[in-house]
Amino acid sequence: ETCCADGADPSCYEAGSTALSVKSCSADSPFPAHPGTAECCAQQGLERKLCLAALRHPPQPLPRYLQPSDRELCQAFRQDPREFADRFLYEYSSSYSQAPLPVLLASTRTFLSMVSTCCISPALTACFLKEKLERKTLSLLTLTSNRICSRFSAYGKDKVSFSYLASLAQKVPTASFEDLLPLAEEAAEVSSQCCDSVAEDCMQKKLLEHTAKVCSVLSARDRRFADCCTGKNLMENHFCILAMPPAPAPELPEALEPTNKELCGKDGALHATRSLFELARRHPSLPDAVLAKLYDSSGKLRGECCSTKDPSACLDSKRKRMEAELLPFLEKASQLCGQYNELPFLEFKRRLRESLAQAEPEASPARLEQLLEQRVSFASTCCLPDAPPLLCASKV
Repeated sequence: ETCCADGADPSCYEAGSTALSVKSCSADSPFPAHPGTAECCAQQGLERKLCLAALRHPPQPLPRYLQPSDRELCQAFRQDPREFADRFLYEYSSSYSQAPLPVLLASTRTFLSMVSTCCISPALTACFLKEKLERKTLSLLTLTSNRICSRFSAYGKDKVSFSYLASLAQKVPTASFEDLLPLAEEAAEVSSQCCDSVAEDCMQKKLLEHTAKVCSVLSARDRRFADCCTGKNLMENHFCILAMPPAPAPELPEALEPTNKELCGKDGALHATRSLFELARRHPSLPDAVLAKLYDSSGKLRGECCSTKDPSACLDSKRKRMEAELLPFLEKASQLCGQYNELPFLEFKRRLRESLAQAEPEASPARLEQLLEQRVSFASTCCLPDAPPLLCASKV
């Protein structure tokens, strides 16, 4: 407002932005703490300003915004409309901070419009019901794009592609690698193009095009996909696919492991991805966080061994050690999530308590309770289709 006004001093913006960056880096800064602020403040001049401007909070593990009842909304709105709007914008935007800006703007604008319209309506309940139905697609888009872009922010394009591939493999394990890989790569491309885009309809347009393609490829292969894809609202179809639990474990022949030569060749990353795809489709209950860890370990293994004098010896020794460490863990994680997805919660907890007591006969009741809560916390957060990636990576 000050520096873009007619007749403003040419040095206004430079002086103002410098003062703001000094304020941001002072010990008594009034601004909320950002991860990465200290690194930015170690820089000087333009680099410091650009660094501070680019800071973003990491994705929230789960959206925190809980919408009050219609009457509570109207009560707060009538008390102070401006205060209500400012507080809502802050709470909603920080809760869905990874949703693309145009989606967030449209969602908050229509919500505030709904509140201001319905709170003066004589038929308050009917008004809110009608407006919420009209906002349904946009609400789903906000929720879904926040999840998609949170994962993209945490994983990056290549790992998002693998994560989506593994998820599809677990939902429809009869589909081939060649069928699913293009869909996974396209999903990663949608994230790459639209999560930071300010184009008005980028996410909605590309996501709906992608959903139509997923439906055309997989509806004939799997009844559950066919059921999700029957609706006329593609956004609802996408949400249905996203929330779909894994399929039962199929009976498949043993997968061929890639050779050391293949792993270190020019298509090494593709061979490694195919190998993890085969693991995911044979273990549908393995959670995304565990598969993501395996993806990282696979890349690290190839990075460490393929440039050595004897790649085969390096790969063989490291792979043996990895298998000895990981296989028991994979079985436990697969069993834990399998039971969590299949059993009612109280039955799941009862069986888990019994199996822990058998596995740890010397443990005290307090220790058993601690182990139980640890595993229940992991399962209830990380065995879900939309598990928060950063939180679950720390729990693994």
